[in-house]
This record gives sequence, C-alpha cells and structure tokens, in this order.
Amino acid sequence: MDHVSAARGRPGIALLLTAVALAGPLVPVAAAAASPGTEAGVELATDRRTGSAWLPYWGDTEAAYQDALEHADQLHTVSPFWFEASADRVKGHDGAGNEGVIDGLHRAGIRVVPTVTETPGAAEMAEVIQDPRRRAAHVDALLEMAGSRSYDGVDLDYEMMAATGNRATRERVRAGFNLLTRDLCARLHARGKECVVTVLAQVRGDVYDYRHLGKVADRVRIMGYDLHWSGGEAGPLSSKGWYEQFLRYATDTIPRNKIEVAFPGYGWDWAKGAKGRAGHLTWKEADSLRKQTGADYHFDAASGTPHFTYRKNGTEHEVWYQDAHGVAEQLPLLRKYGVQGTGLWALGFEDPDVWGALRGQ
Repeated sequence: MDHVSAARGRPGIALLLTAVALAGPLVPVAAAAASPGTEAGVELATDRRTGSAWLPYWGDTEAAYQDALEHADQLHTVSPFWFEASADRVKGHDGAGNEGVIDGLHRAGIRVVPTVTETPGAAEMAEVIQDPRRRAAHVDALLEMAGSRSYDGVDLDYEMMAATGNRATRERVRAGFNLLTRDLCARLHARGKECVVTVLAQVRGDVYDYRHLGKVADRVRIMGYDLHWSGGEAGPLSSKGWYEQFLRYATDTIPRNKIEVAFPGYGWDWAKGAKGRAGHLTWKEADSLRKQTGADYHFDAASGTPHFTYRKNGTEHEVWYQDAHGVAEQLPLLRKYGVQGTGLWALGFEDPDVWGALRGQ
C-alpha cells in the first residue's frame, strides 16, 4: 500500500494509536468553523501556488515542517499525516493536532488539511459505508476531528479498502464510498471547509469512481507512484507511459482544475531472492546509500526514474527511486493534459532540487 506501507515500513514506528491523541479538548464544530484561523486559512492560498504536500508524523517532523515553510510560495496546502479512522472512531498519531504547526503554516499562507487513513479492509468498510446509520456515525467522527482545530478541511486517503476484497466486495465499496464522500463533502462545505480525496492511480474504473469524486470533492489527489511497490517485483515507482494512461483517464472523468498528481520523494530497496517487502528509502537515504556503496547512478529514460544496484552481505540489491531529474522528465505529461496541480509525498523526503523542477510547472 502506498502511503500506508511507507508509514508502516519505517523502523521503530509504533502504529498502535493512542486512544485520543488530540492534544487538548475538542472544539465545537460551530466555533471552529468561525474561528479566525480557519477563515485565514481558507483565504490565504492563491492561484500561483499549485502544490500540496504531506507532512509525515514520524522521523524528523521539525525538518519536514521547516521544509514546508521554506517552500511556502509554492504550496497552497499541507496535509499532516495525522489521523486514522476505524469503523466509528478517528484517532490521532503521535503529535496530531499540534497547534504550533497549524498556526505556523497558516501564517505562511498555507492551508492545513489533515489526512485521514482507514484501518478496515474492503469487507468491513463496505458494511460501514453501505449502512446509513453507520455511515452517518463515520462522517460525524470525521467532522468532529475537522472541528477540533482550525483545520481548513479533510483529506480522505482511504487505501485499505481499495487493495483488498473480491470483485463483488470492491463494487460495494465503490458504491458506498460514493455515498460517504457525498455526505462528508456536503457537510464540510456547509462549514466552509475543503473536501479533498486522495486516490490510487487508475487507468479505468475501479474502486474509486473518479467521475463522482470529481463532482463532490474540491480536489482529487492522484498518487503517481508505486507502479512497482514494496510487495512486488523491482522496477520504477512511476513511468511516463503509466502517467500518460492514468492522466488520460483522469482528465476524461475529473475537471482538470481539481486534479493533483503527487510525485514520490522516496524509493524502494529490493534484495534479490529475499522474501518479504522491499525497504523504504527517502531520496536522501537513497542518494546517501548510492554514494556510500560506490554505485553508479543510472537513469531509465523510458520511465523517467533513477536506479542503482549494490551488494550487501553477498546479496544483490536493486534500488529504484525518484529525484528532480525524473520529476522534470515527467512533468511535461501533466502539461500535455492541462493539469497544473502537483503534490509531494512527502515533506523532508525529497531531492531539494525537486522544488525547482516543480516551479517550472
């Protein structure tokens, strides 16, 4: 899984969430909707800012926060990766609701739209979102979180339901997710907040109904990575041909001004012949590893991604990742399809030169 696997692949991260990791009492929804922070956040972003980025809750969170501030002129939104939903509750990871981060981003003119992932798989999630009562309770929990701080909206990044289940279950998830996003987006809009939905890249109709999401959501973020992922065979995280395919489908179904294509600032390290998942590397870690091992830098022109190989304890490793060179090679495809919105997974992971490449978008 894309974002989820990246988070769970980090060493030393406890993903058992605290019962309520919101630092402080909840703010009533009505009060939060009228708060100065929220009003400022909604009005701050300008058309010249075409980017968004996720802020991870693990690792050097201060460096990630400073990264956002340093590139505030390019970012209209930052999504702290702070929350996880069960069937009827929304819990926070460590550091969730940090008001210093929220206020600092607002002062820099950046909207704060926290990301919520989900724990139920397809079968359980289908039961929740198909049932009117349970769906309403789920939406209520999301709205309670959205009103707990001066957030500018919610980013719904539900991936577990998209990667599990048989065809019939996935069809139920698709229909139920349409109902969930319909209800959530309407109620967020009534509070003056944004409704953002993050989805896996699709080249045809699947769990995510792009056409419906393009109608109800303010923005649809497409994860332009993990074409080859940690649980599969080694290869590029993204490719020009793949971008061409999913952009063609996305622009046929979603208004172009609502689409964001997110680029990876990371890679995977596959050990040849080894069982289990590949290791997660940020760009910084990949670049450092290449230099430490003396590996040659290779750039695959067909996909638009760098890669290298090295040996460790007699085992050959193959690393594929993304850097500024690759992003610059793939950006013309966004322009070809009239898509200006970009995203980054994640702050603090990326090649610093990526920002220069994105500025040209």
